[in-house]
Amino acid sequence: MTWATEITHIRPGVHFIDDQRIGPYAMWHHEHWFEPIEGGVRMTDLLHYAIPFGPLGTLANALIVDRKVEGIFTYRTRVIEQMIREGEFS
Repeated sequence: MTWATEITHIRPGVHFIDDQRIGPYAMWHHEHWFEPIEGGVRMTDLLHYAIPFGPLGTLANALIVDRKVEGIFTYRTRVIEQMIREGEFS
């Protein structure tokens, strides 16, 4: 699948935003927020997306897409945690 996003806003150390330019979604707007906390940084995602194809897309989202999106973030969390354990963010 071809999927391209563009980083459209950056506030270093605070947040950045990526928006889909080419891809499977009718709209994808993903905000990454960073907050210093004791012992590290808390990263929070704010995601807005829409599926094309009207009511059929809504059904597909409920049955398939929402779980796929959740899987993207679950995978990223696992990879980041592994990188931290291996000292790649020290």
